[in-house]
Amino acid sequence: MCLLFAQFATHAKLEEEIMKWIAPLTVIPMIVLMWFTVKVDAADAPGVPPETVAEYIHAIIETHRDFYATHVVERLEEQEGVKADGEWRTQKKTVPLPVQVINETSQMFATKVTGIRYRLISLWPINRKNGPRDPLDKSGLEAVAARPEQSVSRTVKIDDQTYFRAVYADRAIRQACVTCHNNHPNSPKKDFQIGDIMGGLVIEFPLGK
Repeated sequence: MCLLFAQFATHAKLEEEIMKWIAPLTVIPMIVLMWFTVKVDAADAPGVPPETVAEYIHAIIETHRDFYATHVVERLEEQEGVKADGEWRTQKKTVPLPVQVINETSQMFATKVTGIRYRLISLWPINRKNGPRDPLDKSGLEAVAARPEQSVSRTVKIDDQTYFRAVYADRAIRQACVTCHNNHPNSPKKDFQIGDIMGGLVIEFPLGK
């Protein structure tokens, strides 16, 4: 994977290859989510508990993010002088930040048909857009920060539709994440260590009509 990135000399080709790598990440979550959503929505079927749906989604997203941070970001930074940066679309020799991979792949398949979305947010975001959207987000982040082993979930109303919302603790699992947040000029918190809670992963999906 990393050798493949190194073969592209121009930024345009590097960006194209990044998007080719990111796009398949949406396929498995989309299939799983659409199947579970249908099951939950079916009036004549017992359905799958939304907590179970959220657990599957969480496991898939975390696996993809960990792989990307470990085998793409860290290896590129060590071997090729390429770094992860929020301005990867305009800066040469840069790749997306792990948080951007998650938030942007969500946007790639979040539609009115599925209503499914996920997002990494934080009480200490470098980008203010990644802060809590509402009091429920804020209370969810505070709860998982206090008890990271336990997710926080509830139903919410969005545009007259009932959604299941779950928040999972987001830990600093890689040194690249810690270094980025501690050294970034816009970071409101600069003393993260490996294992610290950096924020939360919010997962939302509709529970039917």
